Amino acid sequence: MRKLMSALLYTALAVVANTATADTTMIEALREGDMRKLTFHETAIAAPDVPFLAEDGREMTLAAYQGQYVVLNFWATWCAPCRLEMPHLASLQEQMGGDDMQVVTIATGRNPAPAIDRFLAEIEVDNLPKYTDPRQRLARSMGVLGLPVTILLDRQGKEIARMQGEADWSSDSAIAIVQALIANDS
Repeated sequence: MRKLMSALLYTALAVVANTATADTTMIEALREGDMRKLTFHETAIAAPDVPFLAEDGREMTLAAYQGQYVVLNFWATWCAPCRLEMPHLASLQEQMGGDDMQVVTIATGRNPAPAIDRFLAEIEVDNLPKYTDPRQRLARSMGVLGLPVTILLDRQGKEIARMQGEADWSSDSAIAIVQALIANDS
């Protein structure tokens, strides 16, 4: 399976590197397993400039991540599928997080800090941000209707893909997709 994914990634990178504009067709071909639920948009959608809260309570916006790909995840402490998905997001951040890509997690709705801390401690996740959207302003402005929802943002802060429901973001397919997106800009 890894050899097949590597071959697909190599082919996608070769094709994408030889085109002037990002064509997601080859990247979409990398979707396997849970990643088949990831839907790429024909045209990128500008993300709203709606503030959310950092762990220290200060307001921030997604503009803080301009220049990086963002795997943006909306979740809540009461969300059972979120409990399954968060360790996979943490693994993706551990493997690929850096100058080119960040996993950004935002607890939307009523999620008190002690509940967030307890939730993350129980699933042994300590490398994801504890951002909150208590009034769901950002979530609503981005059309988040259920949880979890994961949105891929490009380096310009535009939404290029979206997935409803939990997924294994540490899978070979997810990693190949993120690598292909980053390589497209290199």
